[in-house]
Formats: sequence, structure tokens, C-alpha cells
Amino acid sequence: KNITIPNSVTIIETEAFKDCTSLESIIIPDSVTSIGWNAFNRCTSLKNIVIPNSVTSIGLRAFEGCTSLESIVIPDSVTSIGDEAFYCCTSLESVILSNSLTTIGFKLFAGCSSLKNVTFGNSLTNIEGSAFLGCSSLANIALPDSLKSIGDWAFERCTSLESIVIPDSVTTIDQGAFRYCTSLKNITLSNSLESIQHALFSNCTALTSIVIPNSVTSIGSNAFDNCTSLESVVIPDSVTSIGYWAFRDCTSLTSVEIGDSVTSIGDYAFYGCSFLTSVVIPD
Repeated sequence: KNITIPNSVTIIETEAFKDCTSLESIIIPDSVTSIGWNAFNRCTSLKNIVIPNSVTSIGLRAFEGCTSLESIVIPDSVTSIGDEAFYCCTSLESVILSNSLTTIGFKLFAGCSSLKNVTFGNSLTNIEGSAFLGCSSLANIALPDSLKSIGDWAFERCTSLESIVIPDSVTTIDQGAFRYCTSLKNITLSNSLESIQHALFSNCTALTSIVIPNSVTSIGSNAFDNCTSLESVVIPDSVTSIGYWAFRDCTSLTSVEIGDSVTSIGDYAFYGCSFLTSVVIPD
């Protein structure tokens, strides 16, 4: 149940403790610099682990399926964490990330349904696809000013997320990043954001308003599809195109003001907007 790794060990190799389902705690010495792929994968009884300041990398799926793990602190010595490293750690509530980490990888915390608190490091530049997919207990997050991009489906189905501020450093948010965030009421978009991509806020049923910054040049297909609480939209002059089904079934939408630069409005863009009474379209 309890293991102390000796100081002679420098690397915890691939699958070293995989499927050790009775392992509850482990002490990793300062001699360890790397935790390998699947090293603690499916150690379902592991509740606590301290990663020492000597560790610089954590491998792919290293702690995937550690369903009893409740918190993790990634020290500043860590510069890389492999994809899915904490995938489906369903008891994980708190995460503090390294200030040296620049990328949060694919599905890194996906399926961590108990995750409530995430402290991001100040060197973070990229959040990759599906990184927090299905983190249904995550209500609030504070993104750092160093962040530049958010990947596709990154926060999809974070159904407790109520508000978020996207810092002005962010230029790209990929498709579906906030899809099915059904409690999302308030969002402040980056003034450097270049486009609102496909399905970005699709099925955000609590969203009542959105300010689209003047940096945005296009609104993609299904961008606000089924945002049933959205009441009004002002599309700035910077926008040139609105994709198909962009505002489909926005059943509370009553007014839309379309900017002077829009040259294309896609098929069914406002289909099912049954309360829409005012549309201002440029000449």
C-alpha cells in the first residue's frame, strides 16, 4: 500500500507502477528527474503524491485513471507534461500548475469531474484540445496574461463554469472550446481575438449577452447555436462574414445589429430565432 522509492532512482520508467490498484501513497525522492509514460496509470487507490522539485517531465498518461487522487501540485521544475497525464482522475479537486509550464496538453485534465480549482502558471501560452473537457465541477478559472491560444473543445461540457475572462494576449480560440458550458453567463473576450470559430459557444444556454470585440473578422458556423438565453447581439464593423447556423435556435434573441463590413450571411444563420423583431442590416 505504501512505497518509498530509494534515492538511487533517477527515473520512474514507463508503466513502472501501472495497475497497482492497492497503492495508496508513494514517496518520490529528490533524485528523480522524470516520471515516465503510464507510470502510475490506473493506481485507483492512490490518494496523495508529492512530486519533488527535481522532476522536469511527466509522461503521457502518467496518472490517468487515478480515481482516488484528490490534489496535485506540479513544481516549477516541471517544464513538460504528456497528454492525458491526469485523464479521468475523477476525485481530483485541486491543481496547482508549474510556472515553467508553457503548454497544457491534449485531454490533460479531461474527465476530472470533481475538479474545482486550477491555478495556472505565469508562463502558460497554450491550452490544447479537450484539455478540460467534461470538468463539470469547474465554476471559475483565471487565465494568465501569458496565454496565446485555446484549443478545440478545451472547456467543452464544463457545465458549472459561470464566467470567464479571456486575456487580451489570446489571439486564437479554436472550435467548440466552450460548447455545452450550460451555466456560462458572462464571458469577456480578448480584444486581440481574430475570429469566433465553429460551435465556439454552441449550447451555452445561460449566456444572455456577448460583446464581440473589433478584432474579430468572422463568426463561424454554429458559433452561438442554441444559446437560448441570448437576447441581443451587436456585430462590429470588423466582421465580414457570418457562418451558417451561427445563431440558430437562439429563441430569446430579439435584436441584431449587423456591422457595415458584413458581405456574407450563411444559410440558416438565424433559423429558429422566433422572437427576433429587429434586424439592422447594412446597405
